[in-house]
Amino acid sequence: MPITWTPTIDRALAVAARCHEGQTRKDDPTPYIAHPVAVAMIVSDFTADEDVVVAAILHDVLEDVPPSVYSADDMTAEFGARVTDLVRGVSEEKTAGEEQPPWRVRKEGYLAALADDPQECLLISAADKIHNLRSMVAAHRRLGDGMWDVFNAPPAEKLWFYGAIADTVGERLGDCAASRQLRAAVDEVAALAPEGGPSHG
Repeated sequence: MPITWTPTIDRALAVAARCHEGQTRKDDPTPYIAHPVAVAMIVSDFTADEDVVVAAILHDVLEDVPPSVYSADDMTAEFGARVTDLVRGVSEEKTAGEEQPPWRVRKEGYLAALADDPQECLLISAADKIHNLRSMVAAHRRLGDGMWDVFNAPPAEKLWFYGAIADTVGERLGDCAASRQLRAAVDEVAALAPEGGPSHG
């Protein structure tokens, strides 16, 4: 199901581009906006729901952008409560200006929320992680094992997290395109890990 271009999607792209201006991906100098666009393209293979596609475009805004720049209230006013709820469902809890919990604690919180989130959140999370994992494969082709050095967690921890998400998606959504593509992406990256970390949580 290809994305059907709508004024709302166009507006979401403009908001995401503005909010992520100046940001780049961890593993290469690509402007960050390429990521939410890719996630929206991937999620459109799983659903034609416009709110889900819009939430995919905006999925990192509340997590990475200070509320003074763009808040949940701004998002609700512009795109509706459902889009904001979907974005919140795939966002880690962070408080601007405060020290963040350790990486593992944040990821465990994300996984706990995902277990109860609406299924639409699982589609967005799967698309997000599929693109991250595919980007890691591309970065490994360029950098070799040095690719792992750009992340704030070792390979085994990264693979635990992605594998646990794949488990949750598979358990809750069953055998579908999202769960199959995510599991394949996890397994491909697991094969590149120096210590051959597990792909299942």
